[in-house]
Amino acid sequence: MLQKPRGTRDFLPDEMERRRLIERRMREAARRWGYREVCTPDFENLELFTMKSGEGIIGEMYVFEDKGGRKMTLRPEVTAAVLRMYVNEGKVLPKPIRWCYYADCFRYERPQKGRYRQFWQFGVELIGADTPSADAEVIMLADDTLRSTGVTFDLHVGHLAPMKHLLADLAPGDQRAIMAYLDKHDREGLEAALVEKNLTHLAEPLAALGECRTVSEVFEIAGDVPERARIEETFALLDAQEIDYRPDFGIARGLDYYTGMVFEGFAKNLGAENQIVGGGAYRLAHLFGGDDVASCGFAIGFDRVMVSIGDFALEQGSVVGVVCTPDARARALEVARAFREAGIRAEADLMGRGMGAQLAHAAKTADFAAVLGKREVEAGTVTLKNLHSGEQQERSLEEAIAEVARHGAC
Repeated sequence: MLQKPRGTRDFLPDEMERRRLIERRMREAARRWGYREVCTPDFENLELFTMKSGEGIIGEMYVFEDKGGRKMTLRPEVTAAVLRMYVNEGKVLPKPIRWCYYADCFRYERPQKGRYRQFWQFGVELIGADTPSADAEVIMLADDTLRSTGVTFDLHVGHLAPMKHLLADLAPGDQRAIMAYLDKHDREGLEAALVEKNLTHLAEPLAALGECRTVSEVFEIAGDVPERARIEETFALLDAQEIDYRPDFGIARGLDYYTGMVFEGFAKNLGAENQIVGGGAYRLAHLFGGDDVASCGFAIGFDRVMVSIGDFALEQGSVVGVVCTPDARARALEVARAFREAGIRAEADLMGRGMGAQLAHAAKTADFAAVLGKREVEAGTVTLKNLHSGEQQERSLEEAIAEVARHGAC
């Protein structure tokens, strides 16, 4: 028996309906903020991602050559693809540009709970606004989007400027190395690197930076940071809107292109692999031949959101099983179509079963049975049976549809 590839999943109808419901809620949250959906190809030129993240990312990607010998990859994330699309298609659009997406991505890594080789992201990109208000809007939208799903989470918000200010005297390579340890919360690795580079004097302020819980504390440690006014305004906007977040100036983020505000969100019930959203301000378009435009965005790990939410009951309308004798089959199709046109799910027998077998099957899959025999066909009626209570009554088709619709709305 052939099995699905490792790190992938099959979704049965109940799970798909739950996923589509949460997906719709996210899309609706973004729509209310003015973000319109875009879509990019499942595969891109490999260079798109190595330009952004370096050659080291190749080992984590599904890379291949097409028949023309071009190096391609299944997309490991969507931000780079959206900014490539902006450079190709959107530079002349009025700014700011508000785009959102829902897409599957592919990474070759060890599968574990909430981490798969094929996974889905919901995200937004705000392109062309370089203000505290833009930073705050993206954070507030991430908060709004996650709350729409019902997941419980902690939101951490920071800014890279204080950390970079502490590391300003270091070479760029040393800065990246130190920030990588901070991003991974690797305290032992950080201490060893600071000792090796004779930078032990940075250990205390870097640790203290991650413990700050107010903006004023940050500047007491980091000193006169040039971006201070912008940081204070961004956090003031969040506070004015009563966003529930924790200041966290220890966030380093693993992607080199983040330039300022950064934030992360963590589900409260996922254990170690609990990050469900990450984002911040960045500049990326110039790498792909575009202008050096300010951008800000986030990506939500949709699969981790679903794991965190867990199973939940779906509010579904009633289902009608249309049961008929052989000579009423044509009328049964008409009746089924009438229910469907009224927005009610209706299923007709396809197996040539007898009436008893049809009713038994309907009892497993439906809420009502619309029974049609010779009498009902001649009278233009249906016998509507409630498969939960056992009550049944002969009604006009219009009355039967109204009864099922009323029951589904209860």
